[in-house]
Parts: sequence; C-alpha cells; structure tokens
Amino acid sequence: MPDFPCLSCGACCAAFRVDFHCSDLATAEHPGVPLKLTVPLTATLVRMRGTDDAPPRCIALEGRIGQEVRCAIYAERPGPCRDFAPYAPLGIGDDACDRARRRHGLSPLAL
Repeated sequence: MPDFPCLSCGACCAAFRVDFHCSDLATAEHPGVPLKLTVPLTATLVRMRGTDDAPPRCIALEGRIGQEVRCAIYAERPGPCRDFAPYAPLGIGDDACDRARRRHGLSPLAL
C-alpha cells in the first residue's frame, strides 16, 4: 500500500453523493469548486456532478479505482471531501471509507 492510500484508492469518490454549501464554489474573490462541475439542488446547496449517477463517480476523479487515482480539483475540493476519512492519510479508514472500499472489492484500511 502506498504511503497515502487515497492516491491508489478513490473508492469514496465513486460511492457517495457529494452535496455541499454554495460557499465552497469558486468566485472571483476566492478559489473553490468550479460551478460547471456541480448541479444545483437548492438555493444554497449544490452536488458534485456524477455523484448521483448509477453507479456514482465524481466528475473530478481521474484514474482507475484501486490502482491509481487523483482528484482534478484536490486543492479546491468541497468541505465534505476534505472531511471524509480524516485518518486515511495514516492508512486508517473509518466505517464510510470501509463501505466505499468494499463496493469496489478493496479491503478495509488497517487500524
């Protein structure tokens, strides 16, 4: 397993809906998620394109799940993505991470 398992995983990006507040969108004043990568939900919520498809796959995910992946907007990713599996960089998953990995035939991260 690489030092940072998320670089070879990507299962979470192809398992869950990603809804977030429109304050995470890019504006002229600050970087953020490009509007073209989202779909509107309400006056204040948007969703990453592809995450409510069947099967889900975030439009910003590049590469092959379980082999080598990257987020095309990593530095500007929305809050839910920043908050997901905070211990994954240490090789430690959580319940949601484990569920996403199982959906793609991957074993849970070690505790």
